[in-house]
Amino acid sequence: MKSTIIAALIASAAAFAPASQKASSSALKAFEEELGAQAPLGFFDPLGIVADGDQAKFDRLRYVEIKHGRICMLGVVGYLVNAAGIYLPGDIDYSGTKFSDLGYGWDASFAVPVAGALQVLAFVGFLELFVMKDSANGAEPGEFVGDFRNGALDFGWDSFDEETKLTKRAVELNQGRAAQMGMLALMVHDKLGNVEDFFPN
Repeated sequence: MKSTIIAALIASAAAFAPASQKASSSALKAFEEELGAQAPLGFFDPLGIVADGDQAKFDRLRYVEIKHGRICMLGVVGYLVNAAGIYLPGDIDYSGTKFSDLGYGWDASFAVPVAGALQVLAFVGFLELFVMKDSANGAEPGEFVGDFRNGALDFGWDSFDEETKLTKRAVELNQGRAAQMGMLALMVHDKLGNVEDFFPN
């Protein structure tokens, strides 16, 4: 589990990082104007993962960063909602185990019945393979990396001007980055046993 968390952090951090000093100046400048290269760090790639200026590699890393950010935004909200005592009504299985009996955090993850966990895994796999496609992995149409509308959903996106679209994408990217750090902090403190010290009484 620790190696998975570390790998996810490295993969998500790479998409918004300054290239190494050894890289050519054209490779260094390749992504300085990309969305997410913001003050005070600018384009931040301390490991030089995209120092070669490969746009396809950058797009793939950005796709992963956006997707992980969205997942973590949902995860943080879900964690905090359950920690506040709000659960789905009813039972999670036929033996009468209620959603509220599971708790939250790591304890809830391990308390979910195996059949329920497999259903969640199958649903996420279905979404990953057939639904959540964007321009970075061949879906059309796609205006930008992370555009999962797939020609079906819009919610008024096409009514925004280009500057508003760019602002909204930057906000989502930054909130996703913050949520990744927040989810990591919740997971660590949950395992340490002191996560409740951070919640208001």
